[in-house]
Amino acid sequence: MSYELSHLEALEAESIFIIREVAAELDRPVLLFSGGKDSAVMLHLAVKAFWPAPLPFPLMHVDTGHNFPEVIQYRDERVAELGARIIVASVQEAIDAGKVTEEKGPRASRNRLQTQPLLEAIEKNGFNAVFGGARRDEEKARAKERVYSFRDEFGQWDPKNQRPELWALYNGRHRRGEHLRVFPLSNWTELDIWQYIGRENVALPSIYYTHRREVFRRDGMLMAWSPFMSMMPGETVTTETVRFRTVGDMTCTACVPSTASTVEQVIAEVTASRVTERGASRADDKFSETAMEDRKREGYF
Repeated sequence: MSYELSHLEALEAESIFIIREVAAELDRPVLLFSGGKDSAVMLHLAVKAFWPAPLPFPLMHVDTGHNFPEVIQYRDERVAELGARIIVASVQEAIDAGKVTEEKGPRASRNRLQTQPLLEAIEKNGFNAVFGGARRDEEKARAKERVYSFRDEFGQWDPKNQRPELWALYNGRHRRGEHLRVFPLSNWTELDIWQYIGRENVALPSIYYTHRREVFRRDGMLMAWSPFMSMMPGETVTTETVRFRTVGDMTCTACVPSTASTVEQVIAEVTASRVTERGASRADDKFSETAMEDRKREGYF
């Protein structure tokens, strides 16, 4: 008899191997946990990797202060359920301290201000490995990332200075002050994520499923209205039946029309979609052709 892993089992095994490899190689890892679906799956995999022992590293969330309330509630409930330690790096505190300058105008967003608090928290806590939930299918800059993505002493990423990863051999060597971003979900797709959520019954924030919300249309996207948003002439708020494919800062994350209330219905929608989740719903990626890569070079996720 031959023993073969299914597609999802193979992805799960690869991700758990990467998480365990980091824990074995590096002494101070941290897992970024925003409450979004990718970080929820990554946390679920980390729990499975070390079960029944507790997580051997803390979680970290870079909080813009403009998050969806449902996501923050889910984050806190999940952390309490696991008894995990979470570090919150605050964009608001960085603004108050004069370390970053808040943007003004109707297209202002705090999403691009997360880099400074993230790098500061990494340095303050001495983290030398940071787990991120990025996937290569999301965006072309993320497709360039290796599983172990080296960052210099300034937290910067050089896409031309990447280490080879032949035969799943990962090089975690670094000098003091440098660190690695590690992406266990690199080879997953949005469809894989949702199929795994269904198989493992992974809980998610309610906004990933259909609900009624006040929205307005901008740049071809349905933006969720919030007190943090400034309306432009001609924009009107309506109430629509929507869900979110990805979750970020409220000021730059759009929703999509949807009646999908179950994982199976979401999977059917994702299967039929011809636009990536970020392409359909992330305004911060539309500032320029290289918006994501520019932010990543500076130290962004």
